[in-house]
Amino acid sequence: MPRVLRGRKGQDLVTLGVVLAAIALFVATASNALLDAAATAANGDSSPNLLLTAALLLNIALILLGWNRYKALTGEIAQHRRLEEEARRLADYDDLTGCLNRRSLAQLLDAMLQERTGRKRAVAAIAIDLDNFKQVNDLNGHAMGDAVLSTTAKRIIDLLPEEAMIARLGGDEFLCVVPYNTDASDRIDLLATRIIEQISRPVVHQGSAIEVTISIGSASSLQIDPESKETPAQDLMHKADIAMYHAKKKGKNRFYWFEPPMENELRFRNELEAGIRRGVQAGEFVPYYEQQIDLDSGRLVGFEMLARWDSPELGMVTPEIFIPIAEEIGVIAQMSEQLIEAAFADASQWDPELTLSVNISPVQMRDPWFAQKILKLLVKHRFPAHRLEIEITETCLHENIGMVRSMITSLRNQGVKVSLDDFGTGYASLSQLRSLPFDRLKIDRSFIRDLNKQDSNDKLVDAIISMSDGLKLPITAEGIENADILDALGRWGKLKGQGYHYGRPEPAQRVLERLAEAGRLANDAASEATALPLNPVANSDDKKADGGSRAG
Repeated sequence: MPRVLRGRKGQDLVTLGVVLAAIALFVATASNALLDAAATAANGDSSPNLLLTAALLLNIALILLGWNRYKALTGEIAQHRRLEEEARRLADYDDLTGCLNRRSLAQLLDAMLQERTGRKRAVAAIAIDLDNFKQVNDLNGHAMGDAVLSTTAKRIIDLLPEEAMIARLGGDEFLCVVPYNTDASDRIDLLATRIIEQISRPVVHQGSAIEVTISIGSASSLQIDPESKETPAQDLMHKADIAMYHAKKKGKNRFYWFEPPMENELRFRNELEAGIRRGVQAGEFVPYYEQQIDLDSGRLVGFEMLARWDSPELGMVTPEIFIPIAEEIGVIAQMSEQLIEAAFADASQWDPELTLSVNISPVQMRDPWFAQKILKLLVKHRFPAHRLEIEITETCLHENIGMVRSMITSLRNQGVKVSLDDFGTGYASLSQLRSLPFDRLKIDRSFIRDLNKQDSNDKLVDAIISMSDGLKLPITAEGIENADILDALGRWGKLKGQGYHYGRPEPAQRVLERLAEAGRLANDAASEATALPLNPVANSDDKKADGGSRAG
């Protein structure tokens, strides 16, 4: 019992003793007073015993005061007990969802593992994490985020069996503990599937509806490592977490059981994250450049900047490996700005007619100050705005089209060109293309590289180009990997193109050397109007390595 309550309970007993003593005294005094009154009446004396009367009245007052004090102390003790119970509840439960918290779940799980595990009895830990929950808060506000979390918890609780437990571990991560019979392990699979289905239903809050998905990972108490330095509960929860992160890596909105190789993958992922953070600080991310050619004349017209990671431990790492991780851990903006600054410095040495294209991550487009940051870098490096082309993907249009429109307008007002990258893969609508002031469309390489193989691709490319003609938007074709594709594109007239048919992406120094050979550096007295020599690439490994990924 807390010291404060013990002290107040002692005062309570003292007060109660005083009250009882006063009552006993009252009984004695009242008896004497009644006997005296009876004797006075029998003797015909009309004057009462004043001393007994005063004692009786004082005794009554003492009883009333004592009783009121006893009631007050009792109320104070009850209030302190309620506060203690509330403190204990807050220590053990999540206030928003009513679920257990991490600390209390770990204690209860350890007890459950001791009681309910055996040859045919096991416990499953089911780790649940909402996909892209940060965007829910950023785009819809924390009130909607809280509504999503509380609704998610309620829907999960409604599906859990009676003996199961659920905890909110923090943020948007939950963990369920479900005892099960090892002969019916598919029961956990069925439960996970039902949870995914129920959570995918829209959450309505103040007239707005939002849809979320979840990633689920599960681990069984049969997989607990007896030699682990962690407690059995911690080991089980850790394995469920690993399975959940594996589900996220495999595309989200899905469910996986823990398997030992996943632990090695997660360890490698953690090492990659640490390496990327160090690499950003150390300037290990460098720009490479891919040629952009006018297909009618064969003339070099510009370069697209691509990111590479020159890692001391891993060597040269391609962007499809580090860009998604950099976006998730929040360093993509810093990385991209470093690469853009380096690209401005490089491109300042080129022929002023050559343009520079830079890809922008959807994560950066959520920053309301993004356009101002780009313009500030242009001023800092004195790079002409008309030579810069910003490329954004179609997925940006579905997150906050109002903000995207404002950014595009700000950039174009300063002379920067803006193109829609990977067109055809992100379901951009015709109305969006008409309302947003794009300068160019880039047809995704997946449509270009299969030209002449499937009639459907030819027709689709033809439809895209016809639409762009109607919108008066020039076209860039990505993925020109051989002369056959180049010939196939010839039927559609004036286009700009890029791909391995013209050479692999190259570092800045190699680009400067080739431009110097062609007389197309900024300090050349007379720039020759000739294209760089073609350099077809047949190395399929190099093609696969770049994979169309860009700098953030």
